[in-house]
Amino acid sequence: MKLLNPLRALAALSLAGSVLFAQAADFTVAYQTTVDPAKVAQADGAYEKATGSKISWRKFDNGADVITAIASGDVQIGYLGSSPLTAAATRKVPVETFLIATQIGAAEALVARNGSGINGPQDLIGKKIAVPFVSTGHYSLLAALKYWKIDPAKVTILNLAPPAIAAAWKRGDIDATYVWDPALGVAKETGKVLITSGELAKVGAPTFDAWIVRKDFADKHPEIVKAFAKTTLDAYAAYRKDPAAWLADASNVDKLVKLSGAKPGDIPGLLQGNVYPLAADQVTELGAPTTDAITKTAAFLKEQGKVDAVLADYTPYVSAKFVTP
Repeated sequence: MKLLNPLRALAALSLAGSVLFAQAADFTVAYQTTVDPAKVAQADGAYEKATGSKISWRKFDNGADVITAIASGDVQIGYLGSSPLTAAATRKVPVETFLIATQIGAAEALVARNGSGINGPQDLIGKKIAVPFVSTGHYSLLAALKYWKIDPAKVTILNLAPPAIAAAWKRGDIDATYVWDPALGVAKETGKVLITSGELAKVGAPTFDAWIVRKDFADKHPEIVKAFAKTTLDAYAAYRKDPAAWLADASNVDKLVKLSGAKPGDIPGLLQGNVYPLAADQVTELGAPTTDAITKTAAFLKEQGKVDAVLADYTPYVSAKFVTP
């Protein structure tokens, strides 16, 4: 039998070890159809390059489904809103928030359908409003009704996923919806915006989207989580450096359209309607501001009967260690 050259044998073993490591570190990411600059990095394969891993990207329609997949172990990293994140933390799902993806502004809104007879908030009484339950839209809808002093029991709130909302809207089965794109774009074509999440934030009901990770995966692969966070923040920095120039690059818009389902003409407004925190902001945000927001959201959800209790401390579910040098 011919013996291998020792150096070649060592190289082969090293390569095999690298392949085994890469395979062991492969993971699944849950993303949603939100419009944000990091979807360009997703489309370009930048996350795979930065983490040195093969990533399975799975599209989800709402945060509640993301939490179910993460809790089962099918997904390791996921994108979701502050309301489902709060519900998950309150139920002690083993996750950590490692990045604030966006502070939601005009990218989520309550829209009333033309011809529904809804011209103002009080006209919502007796109407059908669709929203994905335990989502930021659901939280915002309930917060808006509270702000307008409307008893939720006086409206019919339907639990529908965004694709079902778009279909129901086109059929005329619902009168209003609180949702995000692409369903939001469908609603705005033949509807009137009553309030946005950005406007609700100004009256004390802010919402945000975040990236979370299973704690067991983060403990085993902290370098992957850090690389994932840095790739996202680099994408945000590229956009915020010159938003006009970024949007003038047709390929950027095309990639967002492909992954979000939003219309090209809606992309600028949706991007400008949110705030994408940079690295320096993240270190501060991933502390008291986020834990306080989660605590307040939990109290609101308990008041609405959506969670059974509020934890005394939410700090174990938020960490800035993946965005610090």
